Amino acid sequence: QVQVVESGGGLVQPGGSLRLSCAASGSIFSINAMGWYRQAPGKERELVAAITSGGGITNYVDSVKGRFTISRDNAKKTVYLQMNNLKPEDTAVYYCNTRTGPVYLYSWGQGTQVTVSS
Repeated sequence: QVQVVESGGGLVQPGGSLRLSCAASGSIFSINAMGWYRQAPGKERELVAAITSGGGITNYVDSVKGRFTISRDNAKKTVYLQMNNLKPEDTAVYYCNTRTGPVYLYSWGQGTQVTVSS
């Protein structure tokens, strides 16, 4: 499987911002949608944002609408997640991936930890 590497997480105060990056390997990046997922302690992994292969259509889970923006640069094989007005409930490990039906196309990366706390 091809791989992804997430980066950009950290500790931020409520109301702060972070920009996550996900760099992908292989040749399938530009022809597939991509998504950002997160997993908080004791909770299941959830999809929070997705973007089509060309970047023209994006979707967000209700809890992040208006605060998070997903984007991509196919030439760099990178997808981004701009997170503004962060809240403590956004604390989680963030991952990127995409799937066809039940099959995820990338091996899961290490993720990047986002902690929102005062």
